[in-house]
Amino acid sequence: PSHGPMHMDGKELILHKPAEARQHGIEIVHQDLALCNNLTAAANVYLGRELRRGIGPFRILDYAAMYKRAGQLFAELKSETRPRDLVKQMSGGQRQAVAIARTMLSQAKIVLMDEPTAAISVRQVAEVLNLIRHLRDQGIAVVLISHRMPDVFDVADRVIVMRRGRKVADKKIASSSPEEVTGLITGAIEQVA
Repeated sequence: PSHGPMHMDGKELILHKPAEARQHGIEIVHQDLALCNNLTAAANVYLGRELRRGIGPFRILDYAAMYKRAGQLFAELKSETRPRDLVKQMSGGQRQAVAIARTMLSQAKIVLMDEPTAAISVRQVAEVLNLIRHLRDQGIAVVLISHRMPDVFDVADRVIVMRRGRKVADKKIASSSPEEVTGLITGAIEQVA
């Protein structure tokens, strides 16, 4: 299915635009990260939400405030990412930190992460998993979409398995194993939730 009801805080949400999701505290980190390589880390954090200062129509971008807040977000995430660095010069883990910092601007309640550890090195995977733990420890719900079972079992407390558009399992991590989840994904194990 590509649609269905969505509930948050006991109420059904009807969303028509991504901006409406953001207003409800829902953010997403896309697999491709949706970053602009030619901009700085801070500029990417604030992309589409730039801070301005001035009066009336004479408002200019407040770079100092954006660099300062982005630096605070990276420090909070315990990331080595620097606000003035260009994204094109960053590692995969640093790029993830930029995308995750962007979600923190809006006081997110839920962050959806699509394959955040795909195509990055082992060291960078560890950095991204630490970023996910940080979000979790801040009370932010993280929905991790991944095929990498070690990563899922490292940071998740619950796993929902989808196969061919249907939910086939909903289990606590403590009562499952990477092998079982892989079997559910591939269809080697049949179980309908």
